[in-house]
Amino acid sequence: MSSRCENCIIRQFNSLRAMSKEELKKVSDSKISKKLKKGEAIFKEGEKLDGVFCVRDGVSKLSKLSENGKNQIVRLASKGEVMGQRAVIAEESTNLSAIAVSDMEVCFIPKEIISNTLDTNPNFAVEVLRHMAHDLREADDVIVNMSQKTVKQRMAEAFLYLRKNYGEDEDGFLTLSLSREDYSNVVGTATESCIRIISEFKKKGFIKTSGKKIGIADERKLLDLIDGF
Repeated sequence: MSSRCENCIIRQFNSLRAMSKEELKKVSDSKISKKLKKGEAIFKEGEKLDGVFCVRDGVSKLSKLSENGKNQIVRLASKGEVMGQRAVIAEESTNLSAIAVSDMEVCFIPKEIISNTLDTNPNFAVEVLRHMAHDLREADDVIVNMSQKTVKQRMAEAFLYLRKNYGEDEDGFLTLSLSREDYSNVVGTATESCIRIISEFKKKGFIKTSGKKIGIADERKLLDLIDGF
């Protein structure tokens, strides 16, 4: 199951690409590969992390618990993404939970390796900063969306985002199947409201459903809704 980091195509998508062959060898020798089932936690909010997690396969939801006890999904992490970098570098407890939304394979890299490489390889430090800046920009977009767009607009965006990033199956349904509760946690609404909106979208012919599966039936209508038409 375990493959060498030096030969892993996944590292092209994250900050590990700035490591030298020798540094990647150290990562390979110390990393631990883990398989997780859908619904399993990789780490929980408030945990002190001893390293970072590189996603080799599958998708994880990164979420934060709000004061009213509801989870807000901040983003989805898929193949190639590194989770827990900020907490490890800042030496803080993680402020997010990471839960598998599909079966996953992740590589755990101990924090000593990350810290030592940051101290000795400026290119790696720049890459880490670049990825953290990207995450911050995504977080800013989430905040603006929550404050300026309606729940229906955010829902339409979520469906289009999932199709663009994770694709469709041969029947035209979204490949990544989220629960109704997950959808409500993505857009920041009650599960009941989310179910009502999905039902309304289906009646209007925007989407199609089959059990838990959702497919986009009319992209133009969803885009018009997002644009406020």
